[in-house]
Amino acid sequence: MDSELRYHSTTGEWVLISPKRGKRPNDFGAPTIKRVISPKRTCPFEEPQKHGNAIPHFWFPEDKPLEKWQLQVLPNKYPAISHRHMQCASSHRDGMYTVTTGVGHHDILLTRDHYKNYRHLSEAQALDVLLAFSKRYKELIADGCMQYVSMFQNFGPNAGASIFHPHYQILALPVVPNTVGRSLYHSHEHWKKHKRCIHCDIIKQELKEKKRIVYEEDGIIAFVPFASKEPYQINIFPKEHLPYFEDSSVYILKHISKALRRVLASVAKKLDDPDYNFYIHTAPIVNKKQYKHYHWHIEVIPKSNVSAGFELGTGVEINPVFPEEATKLLKIR
Repeated sequence: MDSELRYHSTTGEWVLISPKRGKRPNDFGAPTIKRVISPKRTCPFEEPQKHGNAIPHFWFPEDKPLEKWQLQVLPNKYPAISHRHMQCASSHRDGMYTVTTGVGHHDILLTRDHYKNYRHLSEAQALDVLLAFSKRYKELIADGCMQYVSMFQNFGPNAGASIFHPHYQILALPVVPNTVGRSLYHSHEHWKKHKRCIHCDIIKQELKEKKRIVYEEDGIIAFVPFASKEPYQINIFPKEHLPYFEDSSVYILKHISKALRRVLASVAKKLDDPDYNFYIHTAPIVNKKQYKHYHWHIEVIPKSNVSAGFELGTGVEINPVFPEEATKLLKIR
């Protein structure tokens, strides 16, 4: 198949789909850092408080003592951004430059079993992860100083995880990140022009064409995006138009968690269990009425691609796998 440049309508970026590029040896192979299963006895997340971690913000089951925890959300021992009680971030200009103080929150969400990653969790355990995200998200909204909350999992060293034990992260920032801002802008422009959600229109087209759908059930759709920046990327959406993750019902989260488990299981089976990232895209937590045009979703990125000089210099990612071919491999039947 010949190469194609595809326009990413929700970010305003071009993506180069180049299948011949993937045939070149050592160009776009999977990252090579080997994932090591660390022993439980030395894992700092087995008994986190005994390893010097802070008392959690909360834990599940909530009606049990802490030592009976199955999931806990606690401050990151090595935070990328720091919380200062009763103090918001401040900004100032320095000539041509703008600086905002790094005031925010950085938390870890732990599940108990050392060997059970998200796809291995039971239905109830998987739902608890999303419910814990939602609970902490709502607590962070009450801070009053934050603008955006990022929720994600890095699994494996090639995806940025330094500890094997399954864990998830929550970062609350005093600014809206650039990638989120671009997505919000293009979503808003589509809304102004058509009075419709851009993601709802994309979902409608995917349902009509049926070329890139990996999974569909119970008001949920998962598909490989038309202009995927990464090979085998999968996006998971509630079909219902919902701008805010935290406003989703338990019913929606239950079926999103089922879809996420099944997608991750398919990725592991069909792609030889790669490292991956998944993250939640949702609207900012300030000025909520501004973002009714947005549509929250989850992106799953298996780690199989490496950005090099062309990608870094132009912002145009090269994807060696046509999304339609990725769908054929990953489709859940």
